Amino acid sequence: MALTAKSFTINFDQMTGLSNEKESVKRNLSDMKNMFYDVEALEEDIKNENDPQVYEYYDLDIPKTDGDIQFGSSIVSPGKVGNEYYMTKGHFHTVLETGEVYYCISGEGYMLMENPEGDWQIEKFIPGQAVYVPPRYAHRSINTGDQPLITFFAFRADAGHDYGTIETKGYRKLVVEIDNEPQVIDNPKWKQ
Repeated sequence: MALTAKSFTINFDQMTGLSNEKESVKRNLSDMKNMFYDVEALEEDIKNENDPQVYEYYDLDIPKTDGDIQFGSSIVSPGKVGNEYYMTKGHFHTVLETGEVYYCISGEGYMLMENPEGDWQIEKFIPGQAVYVPPRYAHRSINTGDQPLITFFAFRADAGHDYGTIETKGYRKLVVEIDNEPQVIDNPKWKQ
């Protein structure tokens, strides 16, 4: 019989998405060097803005078994590099056949998804709306608003994360600001 986690509670503040019970994992612009397509704007922002924080999230100490559920909150700061909105790195799951659910607590933005076969999808985040990420899809949260984008997520705890594929290839699509509106464009740096 496999051991699973003992029950527990953790508080996530409904205004900030943060917990005072556990330290979050933070990602600054310097951690995102291969993610944004405008490398010159990225380097300039890192230099001039003292390497601002782009997002943070929670990685809880839950056993990595198929019977447990990993969950937490993710907070993406408002901002842009050039005309590309702040976003999470994005990832596939190591167990590729894993779906995930994100629930938008506050802010606005998008969930960008793509699978290895080339299909891509995008769904809007607005408060109170849940986005389902199907199995086999890499996914990334993108903040297109002027407030933090706060989401709550849950997925099978043994799914793991594959950030390397995205760091190497990128996403096929990007969400950028054109004429003061979010637009989806082809990624000029995407590698097959």
